[in-house]
Amino acid sequence: MDCLLKNIGVLETEIFISNLLREPFDYTEWQREYFAKFTMDDFLEKAAQYEKTDPWEKGPPE
Repeated sequence: MDCLLKNIGVLETEIFISNLLREPFDYTEWQREYFAKFTMDDFLEKAAQYEKTDPWEKGPPE
């Protein structure tokens, strides 16, 4: 919750939570199905591409 609040604000956090609660959803099952499509090399390549386009400028969380 702290991460959401700090990064997107109260209103957007409320909208995000309400969207999650709208329908029954098993995040763990979705995550396993989603990431099963990727090899480790694919995942690392996508992570590297993301870092180039959206670098973590804030540094690690406190």
